[in-house]
Amino acid sequence: MRIVIADDAVLLREGLVRLLTESGHQVVAAVGDGEALVEAVVEHRPDVSIVDVRMPPTHTDEGLRAAVQARQLVPRTPILVLSQYVEVSYADDLLATTGGAGGGGIGYLLKDRVAAIDEFLDALRRVAAGGTVLDPEVVGQLFARRRRDDPLRELTPREREVLALMAEGRSNTAIARALVVSDGAVEKHVRNIFTKLTLPPDTEQHRRVLAVLTYLRN
Repeated sequence: MRIVIADDAVLLREGLVRLLTESGHQVVAAVGDGEALVEAVVEHRPDVSIVDVRMPPTHTDEGLRAAVQARQLVPRTPILVLSQYVEVSYADDLLATTGGAGGGGIGYLLKDRVAAIDEFLDALRRVAAGGTVLDPEVVGQLFARRRRDDPLRELTPREREVLALMAEGRSNTAIARALVVSDGAVEKHVRNIFTKLTLPPDTEQHRRVLAVLTYLRN
């Protein structure tokens, strides 16, 4: 894959360059601020970009805002965001940029996940392929913020489990393995989720994204 890296922490940035290069990928740009990220994405049209949420000058949400801008200029460009802490609103804002069928890959992982190299590289591949990957810590905090008027209240406990695994970017087959059920059972649960969330018929991938957005926002 052709990859852009944006992180102001030099050690982490160079460590990612080495890891990805040794794994057979090509890092076409490694930058340290949001403006440079946008320029690199527009110039190189990478297969995926790895972006830190907090970058200069204020170290708040510059990376996220740059990622959103990059996706506006280069629609569907895959972005994997790395964050030191769980910041649910940032994940929600980034996922909102998927808008429309096949909106491009999106991922949000804690930086600690980079240490689990195989897991990190797998997440990167799934995002580059157009998938949605969320850190389990983010998923857990989303459950904790459930509101009383939760549109997910109609879902059964098993359907909630399936939706949580969908939010982690897993395919139906992977969900079936995780829950030790048949592929057919998972497909039935997914159809029920779409029906209960009143998601209109569309491409399967688009409805999965909409279901995850509903999950994140409540």
